[in-house]
Formats: sequence, structure tokens, C-alpha cells
Amino acid sequence: MEPDGLREFEGHRPRLFALAYRMLGSAGEAEDAVQETYLRWDGADRGGIRSAEAWLTTALVNLCRTWLVSARARRESYVGPWLPEPVPTARGELGPLETVEEREQVSLALLTALERLTPLERAVFVLREAFGYAHREIADMLDITEANSQQIFRRAGLRVREDRPRFGITPDHARELVERFLKAARDGDVASLEQMLAADVSATADGGGKVNAARRPVRGAAQVARYLVGLMRWEVPGMRLVVEEVNGAPAAVARVNGAPLLVVAVDVADGAVTALRLIVNPDKLAYFAGASGSAGAVDTMPDRLRRPL
Repeated sequence: MEPDGLREFEGHRPRLFALAYRMLGSAGEAEDAVQETYLRWDGADRGGIRSAEAWLTTALVNLCRTWLVSARARRESYVGPWLPEPVPTARGELGPLETVEEREQVSLALLTALERLTPLERAVFVLREAFGYAHREIADMLDITEANSQQIFRRAGLRVREDRPRFGITPDHARELVERFLKAARDGDVASLEQMLAADVSATADGGGKVNAARRPVRGAAQVARYLVGLMRWEVPGMRLVVEEVNGAPAAVARVNGAPLLVVAVDVADGAVTALRLIVNPDKLAYFAGASGSAGAVDTMPDRLRRPL
């Protein structure tokens, strides 16, 4: 590709990755989608393209729609609960996250809820809610009418936010709560943990069949508190528990020699923890390891945590 075409694409790459990630819930697949979009851009007759942004966005979002169909089929046979891949966001990996709304758009809670939508609903919702495209522009990209785009967006919004509270506290307050939460779990302080948990709290673990993890969500404050205390009894040499910004919010991260072993995303509302999402599948942590400056996440997984063949 000539330098101007490559330069044009590279200028859009961060936004394209952020869009693909919101569409697919997988950082690795998002990178692949961006690369495929580049190949299509390289082979296009760009002389007739009036807006590179519109062309690239249209190509990417429709590619993601196609990929979501096969992804749904794979997730139906996934071992245990499926959760989105975590992404470190302290360095702007998913764009500016300066407001509550911007942080919510990349939260693991919202990305999990987006799984309820059809590929078309997800495309309309993400383009409108996260990137602010007008319905007229969305209609052109997705080959639907403007009125249809508006209807799909309203329907998708209701389905995504059903029974799901929005962020209720500041990032600093959330970080302080996560730090206290981690200390209580490491100390085995079940009583203190229960006080931080909502009565109907749930803990969902994604091990993908590769790591020992609960196959069903654990529910209820007492049950989740005991579950977490048991989880924190791991005796892995060199393991450190730290609080990092993941998907726009403070999260607990267990690292061994710098490589991530576990990411725990925490939903907080009304001063209490309402949901926990634990990602331990090493495949789901590969992008996180590279983006946060560590390598070898898979190799550091202790043998006793792996599921026997």
C-alpha cells in the first residue's frame, strides 16, 4: 500500500479496534477484524471513496456482524459461562473514558449484556450509543432505513439495560471498595466480605474448560463470600494481587511473575458489590498479558489449576 493509504488507515486503527471489541467482546478477534479490514482497504479502489472513516467503519462493522453468527455457534458449546475478554484501559486502549457513560460502554457488565442482542441490534446499539453516529449514517452503513435504525436502537437499549444497574459510585470510591474487598478475601474475613456484598450478588467464572472454575454462577452473599475466601487460598509462588483499571473500572488482578493469572471485574451499585466476573481462561488473558506489558500468561498457569486431559 502507498504511504498515504497506510497513514490514513493507521489514523483510524485505534477507533476501529475499539469498535470491533465492543462488537465482538473479544480483543483477539477484534485485532483480527481490524487486520481483515486493512486488507480490504488495501485492495479497494480508494479514488472513489469520499470518506475513509465511513468506508472503514462500514466494512468493519459488517464484517463483525458476519463473525458474530459463527461466534454464537461456538459459544453454545463453550464449557461453562462465557465472559468477554478483559482489556486494560489505563493507557486509553479503548479510547477516552472520562465520563460514567464512556466507562459503562466498555464495562464487562455491558459487554456481557450485549450478548442478548442479534448482530444487527448490537451493531446499531454500539454505533449509536458508543460512537454517536446519527441514525441516518447507521442506516447507510447497515443497509436499513433510518426509522428501522431508531426502532432497533430503542429495542436493543431496553434489552441491554434490563435488570442491570448503572455505575453508581466514583472510580476512586470503587477502587477503595475493591481494595477493602480484596483484603477481606485474602484475610479470610467472611463476615466483612458479606457486608460488602449485595444480598443477591452473583459470581460468574470463565475457565473455558481449561482451568478449574465453577460451571455455574454462585449466588447469594454468604455463598459468594465463602467462595471467594476459598479462591484466595491459592498458594501460588510469586502471586500478587493488585488493583488495576480494566474495562474502565477498578478490578482485582492476580499476577504471577508479572503475568496475569486471574482478572476479577467488580460491579458496584449503591455502595455494595452486585456482581463479580472472574476470567481465568488463559486464552482470554493472552491479549491482557500483552497489552499490560507482560508475556507468557499461559505458561505461568499452575498445573494444579488446569483441568486434567
